[in-house]
Amino acid sequence: MIIARTPLRVSFFGGGTDLPEFFLKNGGGAVLGTAIDKFIFHSVTPFYSHLFDYSIRLAYRKVECVSNVDNIEHGPFRECLKYFGITKDIEIDLSADIPSFSGIGSSSSFTVGLLNALLAYQGRTVPKLELAYMAIEIEREILKEAVGCQDQVFAAAGGFNLIEFVTPRNIVVHKVPMTLEKLDEFEKSLMMFFTGIKRRASEVEAKKIKNIDSIKNTLKDMLPLVEKGYRILTSSSPLSDFGHLLHETWQLKRQLDKDVSNSEIEQMYDSGMEAGALGGKILGAGGGGFMIFFVPPERQDRVREKLSNYHEIGFKINAPGSTIVYS
Repeated sequence: MIIARTPLRVSFFGGGTDLPEFFLKNGGGAVLGTAIDKFIFHSVTPFYSHLFDYSIRLAYRKVECVSNVDNIEHGPFRECLKYFGITKDIEIDLSADIPSFSGIGSSSSFTVGLLNALLAYQGRTVPKLELAYMAIEIEREILKEAVGCQDQVFAAAGGFNLIEFVTPRNIVVHKVPMTLEKLDEFEKSLMMFFTGIKRRASEVEAKKIKNIDSIKNTLKDMLPLVEKGYRILTSSSPLSDFGHLLHETWQLKRQLDKDVSNSEIEQMYDSGMEAGALGGKILGAGGGGFMIFFVPPERQDRVREKLSNYHEIGFKINAPGSTIVYS
């Protein structure tokens, strides 16, 4: 049995500039974010198909038992198996800490984790960035998904990073150098709540891609915040500045598409800010999923009380990338 563990991610600044439709035409893109200790798990085992009337078994929110890989309904499962020429005698089971469509990169973490598990199943390994490039190719070129390129990198490489995008196969990862004390202070200032709204990120991203020319100036305004956030974290600047910068990026992100926010999200954000948050934003493409706030620890009980109707998820940052935890 092979078991792969792959992290989800939180993106703070630069989301949208990781779309090739933007960065290939506008001199590059960049994001600042972190892998978190919420994971997707894939387990892969040989399947003795001669004992059954099917040769592939997949278990996720449903179970698929097929004899032909082309009959697999789940697109990423189907295309990842075909990518490695695996057509029979395999069973794959999926489990996750967080549900899908929640804005923290679960779709790309699924693809990266499955690729990593299948590589291990075949006795192979590849560098972390190559694993990300494979996932980008499958999602964008084969499945034609409307996705950017940051989630695959966080899933594969892990860590707390500033990531630069030159081309879909020329991506540079810069670790954020912070003292353990400052990292701990930063982590303790983050609060994450589930909006209760699930949505497919690709649907929101597809609209952004379609309208990329009309939103490119907003994305250009968002891009410098990546470097500003990095400087706050790596200098003597107070971390409260990071919270205020999150508020600034949220005001810009709301301009990308009308579906990025809605009345419930706006009310939730306003409640968190009134209770003492310095800033925050919806994670991922927008429209639902998780909202993150930057809140000084002494104010967090007030925020928690104000948002008591929403489920809070505790997490740690700087998680490792996709890892084979059992083989």
